[in-house]
Amino acid sequence: MIDVERVDYIRVPVKDIEEAKRFYGELLGLPLNPNSPDEDWVEYEAGNVTLAVMTPHTHDYEFTPLPPGTLALRVADVAEAKAKLEAAGVQVNDMWDSGLCRGAGTRDPSGNPILLHRRYAPYPDGSKP
Repeated sequence: MIDVERVDYIRVPVKDIEEAKRFYGELLGLPLNPNSPDEDWVEYEAGNVTLAVMTPHTHDYEFTPLPPGTLALRVADVAEAKAKLEAAGVQVNDMWDSGLCRGAGTRDPSGNPILLHRRYAPYPDGSKP
């Protein structure tokens, strides 16, 4: 056993770092980590994990968007988050409700799929999300 402490970061490849800064920092409102290492690798804190928004071409590999389902962001109210992003000109898919949670999909300016998500049903053990 290696005793993993936590997920340090999730790498989010982007084509344009300035567009990504606007999307992740301004539109999503994620706090910038003041210790981001460089202009082509900008870290945003999303509660329990760091999103490392970076340009692959400056790190020796080609851009490929994240696969669907990789990044789900918990929001307080999916409908409200959807409305705010749409008001800012971001296309967001129709909301869905699974009977346990609600969600709506969108994409960042580089095409990475992002799920706006909120579980509302208690877990099987009775604890609340």
